[in-house]
This record gives sequence, C-alpha cells and structure tokens, in this order.
Amino acid sequence: MAPDTRGTSPDNRPRVRILVVGGGYVGMYTALRLQRKLRQRLKSGEAEIVVVTPEPYMTYQPFLPEAAAGSISPRHVVVPLRRVLKHCTIVIGEAERVDHAKRTATVTTLATGEDSTGAVEIPYDELVLAPGSVSRTLPVPGLADFGIGFKTVEEAIGLRNHVIEQMDIASATRDPAIRDAALTFVFVGGGYAGVEALAELEDMARYTSRYYHNIKPADLRWILVEATGRILPEVGEAMGKYAVRELRGRNIDVRLDTRLDSCEGRVAVLSDGSRFPTRTLVWTAGVKPAPILAATDLPLTERGRIRCTTTLAVDGAPHAWAAGDAAAVPDLTSSEPGTETAPNAQHAVRQAKVLADNVLATLAGRPAEDYRHSYAGSVASLGLHKGVAHVYGRKLKGYPAWLMHRVYHLSRVPTFNRKARVLAEWTLAGLFKREIVSLGSLEHPRAEFALAARGHAHPGPPEDTPPKDERRPDTTG
Repeated sequence: MAPDTRGTSPDNRPRVRILVVGGGYVGMYTALRLQRKLRQRLKSGEAEIVVVTPEPYMTYQPFLPEAAAGSISPRHVVVPLRRVLKHCTIVIGEAERVDHAKRTATVTTLATGEDSTGAVEIPYDELVLAPGSVSRTLPVPGLADFGIGFKTVEEAIGLRNHVIEQMDIASATRDPAIRDAALTFVFVGGGYAGVEALAELEDMARYTSRYYHNIKPADLRWILVEATGRILPEVGEAMGKYAVRELRGRNIDVRLDTRLDSCEGRVAVLSDGSRFPTRTLVWTAGVKPAPILAATDLPLTERGRIRCTTTLAVDGAPHAWAAGDAAAVPDLTSSEPGTETAPNAQHAVRQAKVLADNVLATLAGRPAEDYRHSYAGSVASLGLHKGVAHVYGRKLKGYPAWLMHRVYHLSRVPTFNRKARVLAEWTLAGLFKREIVSLGSLEHPRAEFALAARGHAHPGPPEDTPPKDERRPDTTG
C-alpha cells in the first residue's frame, strides 16, 4: 500500500513524497519525468513517487477505434505502468477523497474488503491531481440499461465483439424485426470518439459481411446522431463538412442538430421523431471531470474542473498541482481573456512536462514557469485509408490525412516497445486479411465451467451463471 515512510532518509535528509493521482497521460508522463530527474534521490531514499491509479496501465485512447476494428491488438494500446515507472510505487486503487489541508489522500484498493482493513490514508508532501475524465451522460430513458461507452480498451474490444455477434444473430434469425435491430448501429456524439469509432467499425463490418452468405453491406445501417450542426469541430468547419459528405457517401446516416430522446426497449427515439429499433447504442457525447474532484478541498470552476494558475499549480493551494482533463488551465496563447486550454491529449502531454519541472523547481526553491503552447491542429481517421486533418493551417483529406493521422499517433504513443509493436501490426495488416473473430465469451470465462460443475445438482443454470442464450454476452446491458 505505500505506508507512511516519510521523515528522513538514511543520511538524515528530509524525505519528500510526491503523490500522483491518476495513471493517464498526465499522471504517467509526469511520474516518468520526475522519475528521470529524481533518479538518484529515489535510489537513496530521499524522495518517493507514489502513483494511485484504478488500472495498472495507461491507455492510449486515440488508438481505441483501431483496436475496436482489429487493426491493433488491445494489449498494444496500453502501456504497463510498472514497467515504465520502475522507481515509483504503483498503488492500484481509487482515490476517494483528498484532504489537502492535512496533506492526505484516502484510497480504496483491491484489497479493501478482502482483509477488512477499509480505505487507507496516504500522506504526501506534493500532490499531482490528474484523474482525467469520465463519460458525460444525460438522463436519457434507457441509456443506463442499453448504452455502450467508448472510453476504455475494455469497452472498445467489447464493442467489437458485440458488433460481430449482432451479425451472427442477424444471419441466424428468421425474424425480420430481430434481424433489422441487430444490423442497426446508433452512435451518439460527433466528436473524435464517436466519428472514429463509427467509421472504423463500419469499415470492419462491411469487410466482415463478405463472410456471411445472407448479409450484404447494404443491410447494415449506421446512424450518427449529433446535437450540434457539425461534427469534428477540432478539424475546422470545412473539414467537418467534408467528413459529413464522406460518411454519407458510405450510406452512413448522419443526423445533425438532433438529440437522443430515449432508448427504452432497445428503440432509439430521436428528437426529429425518428425511431430505430436497435441492439447497439454507443454513447460518446462528451466527458466530464472525474468524481474525485468533488471530494477534495481544492477550488473548482463552475464546470467542476480544478482551478489552476498558468504554472499548473492549483490556485490558492500551495504544493498542489493539476493538468489534463481535470484542470482548468489559462490559455496564454489565446487573444481572448478567460480562455482555457482544451482538454485533449496534445495539451496533456505537454502540460505533464511543465508540471514535473515546476514541481522540481518548487522543491529546489526556484520559480515555476508558465505553461504556453499554441494548438497545432488535429487529425482524425474516417476508416482505412480515409481521414481529415487541419494542421498548422493546412487542410488535408483522404489518404494523406489518414497517413498523417497514423504517423502522428505512432510518434506520440509512449515507449519504443509500443511504437515497434504497433508498426509491426500495421505492416502485417497490410499483408494479410482482417481478423473477424468475436471473443465475447471472454467476458464471462467461468460460465461454461460453472454450468458443467453444477449441472448434476441443478436442473437449470445456477443463479450466478448467465442463461444459455446469454453466455455470449450482449454488451448493451
């Protein structure tokens, strides 16, 4: 757990503990830079870096659509924190509360409840709060029961399995209503996650349909629902309009200025009056700050983000720092006063570097530096060999934009190990056919064994085992 080992180092120098909450972009890159800069102090026991994170890996989210489409193996989309942060203490758990006045964080770990010890308090000297964000949902009837998220690698792979399973259902059923619902896929949200996920999965499903004797690409219905009048606002209005034309040219139904009113009973009801029976509803309509921020004594903005200064220090809270999705950082490159940096990976990675250096500067008694970065632009994939880009004022579309998308993200994915593996997979994907295997049963690996082991004692499935027709899980619910 990270016991309170603060006090003095072996040579009687004060020991410093830096607590990093979150293992995403900001958390991992900040801890990595601190590890490099404090290597000698870490080895001598003068300093300690503790990283609290719900998962033992960092997820490179821009690759989730390609992982869902089978272009990249899911294990290559994540970076194992223990391998990268060798000199840090990794605590797998959830930070439930932060009391900065007392310099303590209350953490619930995997062992909590197993040994009846309850949550553990971790004291610290410097705090780096980078828990990221969670999906922003709305009180749409049926969403909690049937919606599918697309923010984690588990959700991406689960969605891939689900799409292929729906094609299996459609191929096997004789009921036209079930077939139509199984082959209707609704995505809500026209940002990066929604557009790229839909485009990649549509590509995959269209390719997969050639292996079904009774499913044609035209039988698949893909619907993108966006509440505003444009999609992909980060790439500019012109490229956003091109993306709409590109998607509609592939028979994807793009509904702008439209909202999802309900999805009860597996029927998507839109604000324009349309109704679509569907077994697949993917929700990618934005994010919100992680819940831990509300359980701190740190200042928050009206949107629930941590109020930061230009040096990434928490406003009015010495020895507390924040960056990324969870932080409201003034944008010094904007001509409009009050503008904050966008909550995206481009800023997060650069903020992590400045944040780590400012923590070190504060420990050494030096002044901290301001964070300043001009937004370079954006790239987005629209499926294999298709994309849009608006970078440094230049607009690209089609194959050049898709190639730039891959080159940029290959350069950004952490560690040489992951870069080499992703490049190798892309190369092999160009030489061989797509993988079209669904491994949905992995989500309930004990189902078959539980039935076999208890089958003689119980005439039917045991209470904790899914019924036979649900052992290949429907990830919508």
